[in-house]
Amino acid sequence: MRIEVRRTGGFAGIERRAEVDTSGRPDARAWQELAGRALAAGSPTPPAGVPDGFGYRVTVDGRTFYAADPHLTEAQRELISRVLREGA
Repeated sequence: MRIEVRRTGGFAGIERRAEVDTSGRPDARAWQELAGRALAAGSPTPPAGVPDGFGYRVTVDGRTFYAADPHLTEAQRELISRVLREGA
């Protein structure tokens, strides 16, 4: 499974991208379950955010959802944080 996160906005307006490929990882099943929960709660269009907040576009194996601070679900927040932290 390939998961890509694009974060935009924030105080400085700097875009950040990261991607994780879970193929062959020992924790691939956990990533799949987390991504499924995050996708289920995602919006098909970019939601309105807050001033200086981040907006996110997350693509999981070709399926894209959008989210924005401060309205992330727990699963979305965890998935986005993990991809940005562990991804390339």
